This record gives sequence, structure tokens and C-alpha cells, in this order.
Amino acid sequence: MSSGSALWYLTRGSGVVALMLLTATTVVGVLSAGRWRSERWPRFAVAAVHRNLTLVALAFIGVHVATTIADGYAPIALKDVFVPFASQYRPIWLGLGALTLDLLLAIGISSALRRHIGYRAWRMLHWAAYATLPLALVHGLGTGSDARRGWMAVLSLACLALVVVAVAGRVVHSHQPRVQLLAGAATLAVAITLGVWYSGGPAKSGWAARAGTPSPLLKTTTTSTTSVHQLASAHALTTFSGRLVGRLSSSGPDGFGDAAIAMAIATRGGEPGVVRLTLWGSALEGGGLAMSRSQVSFADARSGTVYSGSVVGLQGTLVVADVSAGGSKLRLVMRLQIDGAAGGVTGTIHAAPVSSSVTSDDVQ
Repeated sequence: MSSGSALWYLTRGSGVVALMLLTATTVVGVLSAGRWRSERWPRFAVAAVHRNLTLVALAFIGVHVATTIADGYAPIALKDVFVPFASQYRPIWLGLGALTLDLLLAIGISSALRRHIGYRAWRMLHWAAYATLPLALVHGLGTGSDARRGWMAVLSLACLALVVVAVAGRVVHSHQPRVQLLAGAATLAVAITLGVWYSGGPAKSGWAARAGTPSPLLKTTTTSTTSVHQLASAHALTTFSGRLVGRLSSSGPDGFGDAAIAMAIATRGGEPGVVRLTLWGSALEGGGLAMSRSQVSFADARSGTVYSGSVVGLQGTLVVADVSAGGSKLRLVMRLQIDGAAGGVTGTIHAAPVSSSVTSDDVQ
């Protein structure tokens, strides 16, 4: 598994864990605010659990942020982590994640300075904690690569349900029924709004484009809806043609059904060099991969130039990739024959210069 793939998995995993920890923090916070306690769990113990859960959640958010920036797949800078709605990549949905982090940091800092800022100011800031979970949910569903997966929808629903149940329990035992009924109604309204938004937004195909993904990144997720034959014949000028001989390795599927395939293939005849192709995506039941992202490079053995880019068309074992180095851009059309048992790859390659960018439909 490449470092890029590892960072991608770590980003997703840490984000999911942070969401679950935020849910637990919110539930415990609701119970603590309602002065819940038992013989085995006195109030100071509940408060300690709440504080520690918040700290662990912040730690996982830190891992989530660091790996997202280090991965480099999406154009996310350090400022985008703290300044909401300033990113070029899905600005609204990434901005909600930045807003969540800002609120959590403000709550944590105010708690540490509680004696200096006073109880009333601390209390007002602490009310913002109730907004962090819905903001984190919308951020994850709006910009996460797992938004359309059934397990992510179920997990998000479970997180919402836990908070709704906790708020309902507090309403039932409240000494201020009007205030708590209002809070309960607001919680239920947020839950319904999130459900309606998800069903008409991230759950629908084409969400990546509507969410604000830059067009160059949309090209890396293009699969079946882009005509591979049109891409292959877009430019008739041939740079070189040759044979391919190489090796293949794969990893996964993991517990989430994700897998990766990596190939290192030498070109024979025409222009000698090495093609490296890595695909990430969801494993298919009948074998193969539904690609979600890719990396492609071609190292020219004669000049030493390394062209890098991504797959812009994929249909079975026919792969079309655009790679570039400096101002030069090539389209590689590869017909592959894969021997899964032996881990071998053979086939043919045809390369031609590209003078203009290729447009494509958004496919998740």
C-alpha cells in the first residue's frame, strides 16, 4: 500500500472515530447539564468523562486534519482548516468542518480559562457545543468519500438518534419544561432537516460537482460515463506505441469494502520507460474495482522525464490516463491483460500529445 493510500484510509478512519467521539461527548454533556448522576457515577465522574472524551475527540480531529493536508489529493491548505468557507475544495462543506474545529477550540480554551472569564461567559460559549455535532455530520456527509455508502448513512443516523434520545430524556426530567421542550423541538427539527438534505444531496449521484469539487479533481473520478473510445481517438497524432510487461499487486478489501491495485509496467518498443498505475476504490463482488481515485506516472527512460497524472477513462481493462511534465501533456491509452494468479500484467500502450483539457461528467 502506498503512502497516499495509507493517508487516505487514515483520514477517513480518524474522521469517523472523531464523529463517534463527538456524539458521545454531546450525549454525556446533555446528561451532565441535566445533573444526571447515580451511585456508581457521581456528577464529578460524569464531568471527567465528558472532559476526557472532548480531549480525545480533538486528538482524532487533529489526526484527521493533518492527514488530509499531508495526503495532498485535494487542494486543502492549513488556513482552510481554521478559516471557514475559504477553501477551493468544496468550500461550504469543508468550511463547516473548520467551523466545528473553531468551536471546539473555543470551548476548550474557555474551559481552561473559566476562572478568569467568569461562569456566565463560559456558559454562553459552552452552549455552542450543541452545534458541533450537526456541523460535523453535515461536514462528513458533504465532503466525505463515504457519504453514499450505506454504513455511513446508518452510522450518521445512529449518532443523531443517540443525541435525540438524550435530549428527550432531559426534557422528560426537566424542571424548566418550556425551555427544554424548545430545545427538544429544535433538536428534532435539525434531525429531520439533515435527513431531507442528505436524501436530496450527498445520497444522489453527481454530488461531487454540486458540492464544489474543482474540475481537475473530477477528472480523476471519471469512469464509465466518459466514452473511453472518444478519449482514445481525440488526437490522431501518435507519439509512440508499444507493448507492456509488468507486475501487479493488490490490497483489500478491508472492513469497509475498499481495495487498492498497483501496477508497475515497462514499455517495450517505441519509447522505453515505466508506467506506474495505482487505483483506489470499492471492491466489486464479481471481481475488479469501482475506481474512486487514481495516480498514474510515466518515466521516460531516454530523457529521464517523469510525467504524472491520473486516469480519465476506465472501461474494464482499457485504461486512459492524462499525464504531464512541465508544459508537455500526454494521453496514454493502455489495453491490459491481467493474470491475477501470477500477478502479471501485459498489454499494449498508445501515447499522443494533448493540446487541451478533457471535460468529463462527475461520477462518484
